[in-house]
Amino acid sequence: MAEKDIEEMRLQALLRGKYDSLNAILTLHAGAGGTEACDWVSMLYRMYLMYAERHGYATHELDRLDGDEAGIKSVSFSVEGENAYGYLKAEKGVHRLVRISPFDSSARRHTSFASLEVMPEIEDQEEIKINPEDLKVDTYRSSGAGGQHVNKTESAIRITHIPTGIIVACQNERSQVQNREQAMKMLMSKLVERRESEMQQEAQAIKGEIKKIEWGSQIRSYVFCPYTMVKDHRTGCETGNVSAVMDGELDPFIIDYLKKS
Repeated sequence: MAEKDIEEMRLQALLRGKYDSLNAILTLHAGAGGTEACDWVSMLYRMYLMYAERHGYATHELDRLDGDEAGIKSVSFSVEGENAYGYLKAEKGVHRLVRISPFDSSARRHTSFASLEVMPEIEDQEEIKINPEDLKVDTYRSSGAGGQHVNKTESAIRITHIPTGIIVACQNERSQVQNREQAMKMLMSKLVERRESEMQQEAQAIKGEIKKIEWGSQIRSYVFCPYTMVKDHRTGCETGNVSAVMDGELDPFIIDYLKKS
């Protein structure tokens, strides 16, 4: 018990960043690869939902764009609970999948990529002022699962911050007002992240080790064939139990990253 308490104290000491205690907003994007990449996003989405469930975190889907045939092109969701951002910031970057594609009739091996953005959910930041004149707000009909409001009313919101080009969207709340409130939270978080990155590029305060997301700079590989292995390329942490990882067992990777970063 004493050793467990000591380890817990050591872990808490690692979460000393300015925003580590906050909720997190995660956004997954499919890379090149069509349906295979979209399926990989859906697999990663399930993985993070299961990770959150393991830790007692609440999750809330904010925006989603399904693939043309299967899977998900992009999805944004919040993870709510103590130190959610502090832990999940370790997952930011490009994730690579190697497997026999279930969508390939010739049963060939495919490599797919998906990127994950992780931001702290920031309610308000006095240093950053958002001028309403700098915003372009579009409304449209929701396209995902969401009950009676879907495809009937233009409740979905897309906000473009003209000076920076940042775009945020939310479609899964019950009303246009709620979607706008959530989208503004996402915009504030993105603006804070941008400011912190510009101010502390060398210290990498918010960005961690991932300065920019680009294909070929994966942080982790998930190999299903010809052998099974998940390996983090930043820390060297690896396991052959791919199924456990895909079921949300990410603690070894996250803790190892926090200890070494």
